[in-house]
Amino acid sequence: MHSPADRVCQFKREPNAPTVKVMPMKVMTVMRPLVLAALTTSLLSSCAALDRVANIGQPPPLSRVDNPVAKPGYKPVSMPMPAAQPASYNPNSLWRNGSRAFFKDQRAHQVGDILTVKVNITDKAIMDNETSRSRTAKEDSGVSDFLGSKTIKTPATAILPGRILTADSTASTDGKGSVNRSEALQTNVAGVVTQVLPNGNLVIEGKQEIRVNFEIRELIVAGVVRPEDIESDNTIDSTKIAQARISYGGHGQISDVQQARYGQQVLDILLPF
Repeated sequence: MHSPADRVCQFKREPNAPTVKVMPMKVMTVMRPLVLAALTTSLLSSCAALDRVANIGQPPPLSRVDNPVAKPGYKPVSMPMPAAQPASYNPNSLWRNGSRAFFKDQRAHQVGDILTVKVNITDKAIMDNETSRSRTAKEDSGVSDFLGSKTIKTPATAILPGRILTADSTASTDGKGSVNRSEALQTNVAGVVTQVLPNGNLVIEGKQEIRVNFEIRELIVAGVVRPEDIESDNTIDSTKIAQARISYGGHGQISDVQQARYGQQVLDILLPF
């Protein structure tokens, strides 16, 4: 008798005709998502290929300058804020309580102002890790005389148990890993104040695109800064940006060659081995 997983439907047109086997429903159910994923990937790769064919011989286009707040998916920053304090003025005094400066300067302080971010990243990490584990187990249990087996004739001893349990297992693990990373990035990028938080901190975002031949390099900086950390020349160091998001990369002909093909990326995701 066949198991449920091995059952197939057989159809015969004639007595001597070959047997036609239909794939089990379980296998078809498993293969259906894979087929859909393959078709979707094929369509996406076709669209990308058509776009590349249409732009043969043309440099990658630069994106237009637009309002970061108007971009799809933009979300205002929300952070813990202290209680607001009303401003108070003393008689015959030019000083206002809560003011950060006596004379007004030209540093960025409101939405739409521009300031320069000095990106200075120097990171180096070296780490080695090794783990080794081994285990051996053996279980052996036997009966020398089961219900007087020694007094029974030889044919009967063949059906009597000699060993109740015999089990052996061996396991070993040897893992090694190392990290040797060194990163250095020094550049400047101008950012725009997109939001002023209730406590006076500024949310900034800056993007810079540079095209060299057929390759575009992008530098994106975003985060929260304190007005006090902005220097007199309207610059701020990237180490003083809270919730900093710094991205440096690009796209073009060189990046396209270095990236794995779509089919290889799909196989890397789907294949379990």
